Formats: sequence, C-alpha cells, structure tokens
Amino acid sequence: MKIPSPCFVLEESKLIQNLKLIDSVQKKAGIEIILAFKGFSMWSAFPWVKQYVKGATASSLNEVILCNEEMGVKSHTYCVAYGADEFKEIVANSSHITFNSLSQYHQFIDQVPSEVSVGLRVNPEWSDVETDLYNPSSPVSRLGISSKHLENLPDRVEGLHFHVLCESDSHALENVLKSFEEKFGHFLPKMKWVNMGGGHLMTRQGYDTDHLIQLLTNFRKKHGVHVILEPGSAFAWQTGDLHTSILDVVDNGGKKTAIFDGSFTCHMPDCLEMPYRPKLENGSEKKVEGWHPYRLGGVSCLAGDFLDDYWFEEPLKVGDAIVFKDMIHYTMVKTSTFNGVKHPSIGILKENGEFQLIKTFGYQDFKSRLS
Repeated sequence: MKIPSPCFVLEESKLIQNLKLIDSVQKKAGIEIILAFKGFSMWSAFPWVKQYVKGATASSLNEVILCNEEMGVKSHTYCVAYGADEFKEIVANSSHITFNSLSQYHQFIDQVPSEVSVGLRVNPEWSDVETDLYNPSSPVSRLGISSKHLENLPDRVEGLHFHVLCESDSHALENVLKSFEEKFGHFLPKMKWVNMGGGHLMTRQGYDTDHLIQLLTNFRKKHGVHVILEPGSAFAWQTGDLHTSILDVVDNGGKKTAIFDGSFTCHMPDCLEMPYRPKLENGSEKKVEGWHPYRLGGVSCLAGDFLDDYWFEEPLKVGDAIVFKDMIHYTMVKTSTFNGVKHPSIGILKENGEFQLIKTFGYQDFKSRLS
C-alpha cells in the first residue's frame, strides 16, 4: 500500500529497538520504567510496548482510561489539578495518585482508597532546560511543591515525584538528584518510591546509559526506595516521520515558499513554540552551497505557519515529497484541527517493509470536536 499524504508513519523495527534498550536499563538498574502518554500515546503500538514495560503514567482522566483500556493496567496518575467531578473515576482506575500541591492533597486525600499509593510532586529547583516554556523547575513554577512549603510530610504520603528534564542526559539527572537530596533527602527514609519523571533521553545516540544505570542503582540502594522513570520521548525517539507533499510554490519578494499539505501550527506546534527545526529526509536545514533555498509553509491561514529556509538539491515542484524526520514523540499528541486542516493519517511501517494504514481522519473528526 502506498503511504498517503499527509501521514505519520511509525517504524516497527525502530520502536522495538528503543524498547529493548529501555528494558535493558530498567533490568540492570533494578528500577521500573513506565510510558508517559503525554509524549507517546499511539495505542495501536501498545502491544509491542507491553512486551517490555508494564505500566504507564497518565495526566488526565482520558489518559487514565486509555491506560486501563489499552495497557491493561491501572495508571500512575499525576494531574496538575484534579477536578472534583472527575477525581472519583480517576482514583478508582489508578494504582498511584500524585498531588501537585498540598491544597489538592487536603481536598482529596479522604477519597483515596487505602490500596492506592499516594505521592507528592516536588520541585528540586534545578534543570538543564534552557527554554522557559519547557522549564518546570523555576522557583515560581506552578508544578510541584518547593522545599520551603514542605516542612513535614502529610499522612499516607509514601512517594515523591519530580519532573524537571527535557531530552536531557544522565549528567543532568545527576545534578537534579544532588539538588533533590539536598532539599528533600530528609524525607527519603519514610518513602517507598521516588518517581524521577521523564526527560531521560536514553535512546538518543551517544547517551551514557552506563552512567544512568550507575546513578539509578546507587540512588536506589542508598535510600532503599523503588525508583520509577516515566520518559515519553525515549520510547518513540527517531521511530518515524511525517510524510507530506508540496501543493504549491509561492514566490513573493524574492522569497520562495513551498506550501505542503500539512501545517506546523496544526501538526508540529513545537516547531513554532520551542522553537526547533526538524531535519528532512530529502533536504537540509542548513545552507548548502549551490542548493536551492525555500521557506516551508503550512496550509493553515495563520501568517506564521512557516519555517525559514531549507535547502534542496533540485528546485521543488508540486507533488514533491517533504518528509519531516522524528515526528512521532511529542508531536502526534499535540495536533489540532485548527482551520479544519486535514489531519494526517497514521500508519505503521512493519519490519517486513509492508505499510499498514491504521487511521484516517475526515469531516466527522473535525466536527465532533466542535458544537
């Protein structure tokens, strides 16, 4: 079957390669790694995921339900704030429940069954994340409790959770742990578990997994706690692309813009928010002498739905393919139907080279999000 355009395409072999590495880390370090849905929630791939990890973390009622239905287990649940109308259903389908603030803890703790493990999210106030939009560790962050506001542990709290990394290495985690131990270490003798959140990009080429394993092993043994990691990007890192094609080439003011049948605004928002420039399968994000420069523009009517020059060996024309690399993690989960722009299909490239179309989207998908 031919890959339609636009289409997110996950490659089975690359996902399995990542899963094997993740499984190796958790076994060697004696810890638990679970899947963070906020980074990767393509549930058609969960049959593979479940062969290597046994749990997942949810940050909303919808993700809790997805975990129960498609992972077949209750979720480790952390929400920035729980709504009173949803909490009963959330906690009934969670194995762990983590509160972002003491006020939320006091509001809901009496509704938490005894078999559900209770945790608090804390802020170690250290991170290597340089983009403010993605940095949860500032002293004024809304995410987590600072040490000055946590003098004593409330009843039933048996776990601490932090999440301050983003596509970081093991040496960044080492610095976080130093700050975490300095600010919250006196609570650890009373803890059963510590959840170190996500941002551990162990599947990136060059990541020092041996150092990560040593860090986690030492921490686990030193404090006698169960250690949990919940990466999102690491699972789906470099496992697939967004396939698009050119609809038009516009030349205004001496600047050529190739309009493709997708959208940064609708389908790749981090390209504008972060911002970052994705690599292309058939072009260069950096200038190449003698190649042809083009802006790449999406089909939404937002004026800023474009990225500045990419370079191509040959002039672009209508029908040419534009393949954006590494668009499975933290991209598919953020798409929208703004402007009614056609949502990319979703497919899987099997290990045998066969393409399997999993999902297409149409008018009813767009309409059902509105009223």
